[in-house]
Amino acid sequence: MSDAVVVMVALAAGTYVLKAFGPFFLANGRVLPDWLTRFAMLLPTPLLAALVITSTLTTDDQIIFDARIAGVVAAMVALAKRVPFVFVIVIAAAVTALWRLLAGL
Repeated sequence: MSDAVVVMVALAAGTYVLKAFGPFFLANGRVLPDWLTRFAMLLPTPLLAALVITSTLTTDDQIIFDARIAGVVAAMVALAKRVPFVFVIVIAAAVTALWRLLAGL
């Protein structure tokens, strides 16, 4: 096994152990402050948006503009119109595929 695989397995095992046994040993009935709870509830949305934008606009350390942008824009429009999430995914995939078909990519 390479060193990278050993490190990844060790980190995964450590993460699993902390997540599994941490609440038993570290909780002690403590409760997070309200402001921290509200802040933690707001974190996933901008993190997911940053992940989507990064994976849409970059490839191999380069900024590119291709059919994926059309799919993300279609998904944003569908979400704004309150379309069920499954259909948002289908719409985004269809628009991306259609764009690639028409553009000949």
